[in-house]
Amino acid sequence: MSKMVHRYFVTGRVQGVGFRYWAAGRAKHYGLVGWVRNRRDGRVELLVYGETDALRSLENELRDGPPAALVQGVEPAPVTPEEAELAAGATGFEQTATL
Repeated sequence: MSKMVHRYFVTGRVQGVGFRYWAAGRAKHYGLVGWVRNRRDGRVELLVYGETDALRSLENELRDGPPAALVQGVEPAPVTPEEAELAAGATGFEQTATL
């Protein structure tokens, strides 16, 4: 299996509903590493590294989100080589400060 790094921006009612906590739990469940954070524009951003199948499974779950969320979209976004290197070196999955 190959490993990759992906960035996702999740839109909709995804802040103030436990989305980051839920997403971190789901990422850990799949053995992924990286981080999740709120964005000041109302989106949630994830940078996730791990097995391709696990990334695909997480992306599918992000489309539904936790019960209190109302996800309108999950948009993949580019990852810089520096971010990919940092994500690959992560040892866990964290919630980070809002950007």
